[in-house]
Amino acid sequence: MKMRNILHRPERVFNHHRSLKQEFPLPLREWARVRGNNQAPSPQSSSVKGEKANSAADQISIAIILTALLLFAATFARAASLDETLAKRKPEATINLAGNDGVQVVKGNWRYSDTKIIEIDFKAAGADGQPGRTPNRAYDFTPHAGRADFDDSKWEVIDPTTLDKRRSAGKLAFNWYRIKITVPVRVGSFDPTGSTLVFSTSLDDYAEVWVDGEIPRAAGQSGGSVIKGWNAENRLIIGRGVKPRQTIQLAIFGVNGPISNPPTNYIYMKYAKLEFHKVPAGPIAVGPHEVNVEVIRLDPAIDAIVPANPKIFKLAEGFQFTEGPIWLKGGYLLFSDPNANTIYKYIAADAKLSVFKMNSGYAGKDIAEYFQPGSNGLTLDPQGRLTINEHGNHRVARVEKDGRVTVLADQYQGKRLNSPNDLVYRSDGTLFFTDPPFGLPKFYDDPRKELPYSGVFSLKDGKLKLVSTDLKGPNGIAFSPDEKYLYVGNWDPEKKIIMRYEVGVDGSLSNSKVFFDMTKAPGEDALDGIKLDREGNLYVSGPGGLWIISPEGKHLGTIIPPKHPHNLAWGGDDGKTLYMTAQASLYRMPLNIPGIRPNPVVGDLSRRSD
Repeated sequence: MKMRNILHRPERVFNHHRSLKQEFPLPLREWARVRGNNQAPSPQSSSVKGEKANSAADQISIAIILTALLLFAATFARAASLDETLAKRKPEATINLAGNDGVQVVKGNWRYSDTKIIEIDFKAAGADGQPGRTPNRAYDFTPHAGRADFDDSKWEVIDPTTLDKRRSAGKLAFNWYRIKITVPVRVGSFDPTGSTLVFSTSLDDYAEVWVDGEIPRAAGQSGGSVIKGWNAENRLIIGRGVKPRQTIQLAIFGVNGPISNPPTNYIYMKYAKLEFHKVPAGPIAVGPHEVNVEVIRLDPAIDAIVPANPKIFKLAEGFQFTEGPIWLKGGYLLFSDPNANTIYKYIAADAKLSVFKMNSGYAGKDIAEYFQPGSNGLTLDPQGRLTINEHGNHRVARVEKDGRVTVLADQYQGKRLNSPNDLVYRSDGTLFFTDPPFGLPKFYDDPRKELPYSGVFSLKDGKLKLVSTDLKGPNGIAFSPDEKYLYVGNWDPEKKIIMRYEVGVDGSLSNSKVFFDMTKAPGEDALDGIKLDREGNLYVSGPGGLWIISPEGKHLGTIIPPKHPHNLAWGGDDGKTLYMTAQASLYRMPLNIPGIRPNPVVGDLSRRSD
């Protein structure tokens, strides 16, 4: 196929790191836009209340509070501080989830199940204090119903007005209450768009609250999603910058106490309600804390990769959709939010989050039509220069050490690229990237789409080469440790496969084969990000979680974080920490084998600014 030289042309100056003290980004794009009817019934009842400020004094007070909260948000204060602030202010609207009207407004059903204590096989503690090799017997309970995707369809549906009915068998007892809520278009006269959503409840005697499959385990934590005290309230933020029709799964685990002296009574829920607060939303760094993680171990070889007592830590939340992370030698992570058209910077040592670049992928007049106009994949070339896949601009761009931007590729044979997605450099500087249409407003049917295929391209010595059109949705891309093979994942629900190619010196691909097929695996997600460790094991964002696959193509196991990880990057001084961009959250997980990562040095971008 005819090649085309791509001119390396310096463009506008790169807009480098800006502190959020200077500029706080509000959400720009929705991940799932609902077109058409923007109106909804406005139910009025005792279960649903929309509040308004009725006096100048009230309005002044609210203005003061909002100003304070804006300053607070701009400095990314801890989530706990915001929770304390919200506890002292009057919400704009409330919904009573212990009433039929309220449950109807959120289109939910309360579902209920008792639990059973069971005996299981486990391992006694080893010399390091972690699960060792000596088998023993331990206790657990069933069901484990905290995950967002847990199937509760066969559970009892209970009338919300009976939440205070005594349930469980009494004495030493545990139970579950689950409800999936849908953010309404309106709550009375109140538009909840962009609100911070708070859930509060109180169980007799204790409760733990899972939100969309996640429960934090912060040291010293009291209240919120975990037990605060005897019959105390659980009050926690369950959504930031919420959007109408957004769904949130709640799972409340009830405990009869005191556990050391089981009482002669039962578990019941005293109340349950939602509060909508019109305060600034947006991303926020949280104090790094452990959250739940599940590891499905299918082969003993995974024990050399994932610790026996695995830990995963939450670092930040409140994004629209996170993607394309890359670790840099300065001890920080860059990652994209393509929906918000922003690149963020997370400094690991200080747990600080800031905006690195706004308008990271597009600034055109038709930007409102895009779901994901911003940057996606990020990487470093062998000289340490940041390289960015820009959805809306249909291009791959490189940031020079003086801050200028060089366009590496934006068209092929006179036709614009679709929306470059993920990318990887070979050690000699040859760039490979995938180009599906996922950044276009109408994907495959978008009139902006000029290429008749979704391609994989290589760029060597300024020449752009189309090296594969095998896949409908080429996505994640990564090299084997010896760079002999290139792996490409396919985002296609009908064909969830990983292709493996042999790589030529000239940047061509040959001897393609289906390396692994996940099509029949349960789960809606297809394949997204791919990374490898130094032993050649693949870490693939696939159905249900992060799949670990051996170099021989054997599924060793799956890591299941609270939120589905769509992309990942190796970080830390030793390269053994796996950072995961997972929908609206950012996580890190220590593992046992260091990963393959690009040159960790980046040029000084502070010399030039927009």
